[in-house]
Amino acid sequence: MKNNLTYLAFLLLFSWQSYAQSISSSPYSLYGLGTVYDADFGGIPGIGSSGIALPSTQFINNLNPASLGFMNLNHFLFDVGGKAILTSYENSVNKESRNNAQFSHLALAFPVSDKSAFSLALKPYSSSTYKISNLSLPIIDSDSDYILDATGTGGLNDVDISYGRKFSKKLSLGASASVLFGNTTDDKTFTIGNSITNSYKTTNYSGARLSFGGQYVVDSTFTIGSTLKLPTKINGSQVGSLTTVNISGSSVIESDVTTDVDSYYMPFEAGFGISKVFKNNINLTLDYERRFWTSTNQSSIYGNYADQDKYALGLSYSKPSVIRSYFDRIKYSTGFNYDTGYLEVDGNRVKNVSLSVGLSLPLENSATALNISYSYGQKGSIGNGLIKENYHKLSLNLSLDAIWFVKRKID
Repeated sequence: MKNNLTYLAFLLLFSWQSYAQSISSSPYSLYGLGTVYDADFGGIPGIGSSGIALPSTQFINNLNPASLGFMNLNHFLFDVGGKAILTSYENSVNKESRNNAQFSHLALAFPVSDKSAFSLALKPYSSSTYKISNLSLPIIDSDSDYILDATGTGGLNDVDISYGRKFSKKLSLGASASVLFGNTTDDKTFTIGNSITNSYKTTNYSGARLSFGGQYVVDSTFTIGSTLKLPTKINGSQVGSLTTVNISGSSVIESDVTTDVDSYYMPFEAGFGISKVFKNNINLTLDYERRFWTSTNQSSIYGNYADQDKYALGLSYSKPSVIRSYFDRIKYSTGFNYDTGYLEVDGNRVKNVSLSVGLSLPLENSATALNISYSYGQKGSIGNGLIKENYHKLSLNLSLDAIWFVKRKID
């Protein structure tokens, strides 16, 4: 218990400092609320971000609140993670590389009975940090182009509370409530001939979202799961300034003007997953999710929103639990993830594909583990107005499993 509390205190401090320093950069974070984080808990990054059908027995499964219904009594779960990412950006003319570190999540879960449990999580939801220079874009209904220079910072945070309850030995249902809040700054310069217009805006966002999930144990080796996320509206208010410079001089068109901005709509989402165990130590996970963006009836001046499909496949291996050697207790994993993307620029989707491998290293003689995963992925493409991202991502998640409120037995 004392060692577990020491881990917890240290990680709370580390996570809070990392959270304040979280940075993400991508040209595609120019759209909407920014690039959405893949804040996966435990060993999920190593299995291609799949796991809708996995129970929360040894780690907190943030993909499905129903997983909490299978949490063990008297166990307290804590999960904290971070990522290091090296990314190269490339178009038909230029290529550059950037690296950054990101706080991923801070979460805890605890049972309230032998059939139900709560979890609380803090994580970034999206990042709108980008820098674009000398991007030539066409002027609508014209044969001419304009030059865009843009920088942005900020993003949204997500505070999530989830509850799962087991209604029988086979069925568990759960619900989550997420509170989203944050702000973004947007500094754009438009150059058309000898005229330069600068727009600087700060936008504050807030909203909430409900999600539901279910898991059903078909037999001891096969589990199915499903999730539903309800559509919601993210409200925004904006403070902005607008100036222009041309051969006649400079002028301030607007200064510190507060306005309401168009609300951002998050779509209805549905997911389905399976978990199948072979020979007691090989676990196959397969997920499919669809996000109905077109029904939100929103668009961007740089592109349109399209319905999004996500496929995730994972495979993990561990030796039988009777083996006591440390190296025999290590779990190995690999995964594949394909995402059609929800952005469509000039009729071209911003797709994302990645491969991952992972290790789950046990700490002490318990279920506590350090999960390490590496993934390589590509997002976007070269040409057609798109930028190709090649990224290498290292994820570190510590999943702490502590037993609380159990009287010590004396022989």
